Amino acid sequence: MNDYRPETRAVHVPQPPIEGSRPISMPIYQTSGFTFDDPAVMAESMGRPDGAFVYGRYSNPTVRSLELAVAGLEGGEHAIATGSGMGAINVVLLGLLKPGDHFVAQSSLYGGTAAMINELVARFGITVTYVPENDPAALRAAVRPGTRLVYLETISNPMTLVADLPGMCEAARDLGILSVVDNTFATPLLCRPFEHGADIVVHSTTKYLSGHTDVVGGIAVFADRRLYDELWHFAIELGASPDPFASWLTVRGLQTLALRMERHCANAEYLATRLAEHPAVTAVHWPGLVTHPSYELAGKLLPGFGGVFAFDLAGGRAAGERFMSSVRLALLAPSLGGVETLVLHPATTSHRALSPEELRRCGIGEGTVRIAAGIEHPEDLWADVSRALA
Repeated sequence: MNDYRPETRAVHVPQPPIEGSRPISMPIYQTSGFTFDDPAVMAESMGRPDGAFVYGRYSNPTVRSLELAVAGLEGGEHAIATGSGMGAINVVLLGLLKPGDHFVAQSSLYGGTAAMINELVARFGITVTYVPENDPAALRAAVRPGTRLVYLETISNPMTLVADLPGMCEAARDLGILSVVDNTFATPLLCRPFEHGADIVVHSTTKYLSGHTDVVGGIAVFADRRLYDELWHFAIELGASPDPFASWLTVRGLQTLALRMERHCANAEYLATRLAEHPAVTAVHWPGLVTHPSYELAGKLLPGFGGVFAFDLAGGRAAGERFMSSVRLALLAPSLGGVETLVLHPATTSHRALSPEELRRCGIGEGTVRIAAGIEHPEDLWADVSRALA
């Protein structure tokens, strides 16, 4: 390289090989592509998910590190990281469904997922049947020729209904359809859907897996190599690939997931229990409460009940708006799973695309408020919440 002029040498920066040691932290491979000595190797690698790294849209060592880490946590074989949680959901739904297909989904869903399902119905002639998340008999009755999959959420957003994963996944397997589970709210620490028979698990890594409100990302994990290969090819053409730096931040966040989830769950329990006794609150939706419809099922499936819950205010939407305008420590903001406590009004934010009928189907009212408990001191959180209620 010393034979070249300064202008050329400034472009071709030396890359020293690492020999005899290795980095403790996964490096950020912030590069759009990779260079080859052999054109045949490059050509072969472009068609294989397990080939050499070629181009950032196909894969990247930092992204691969995230995929391996989450697949390992979930007990899956392979994973595809994406640029957002909806990216992961769309890779799966758009990759598996074609015009004329039918699928089954649980009644209570994240608003973005529900909105995307409406798009599938309107644009592609795909049909959907909604069933309760804990009713395998309803799933069996809903399946017809052309049914491709069932879509579930381990803990639903925002009403925290717990899916009967053993029963629903067993029914799906018996019927010859795939089971797809959004495990974002539970994380692999509270539930591993593959252990209950799921075929694909999706996450918004924006939430608990990254955990610091500085990443947007998603991931789809597969129990089966064939499904992974099929959807990997679709994902790279769809262009849902994540950024290496966002993937690195998520890998870093994973390292404290266990510590954070313990505090998220404890804070949610503290707040939900106290809110259940407050006169301004008509209902609290958290599966750790004996009054919750998923209480018994949650106790069998989950070692903890999650860090998110919803509650209904007696004064309806006006009371909800006053509450959210009055909190000071908790932040009025979208998303969840970061170290800060966040509040929002689902009917006008996360589920704003749903019709009044769809909101009722999900159990969301005008006075429903969602709290994503952070890791602050619980007494400080309660002081803030109780002051806002007053």
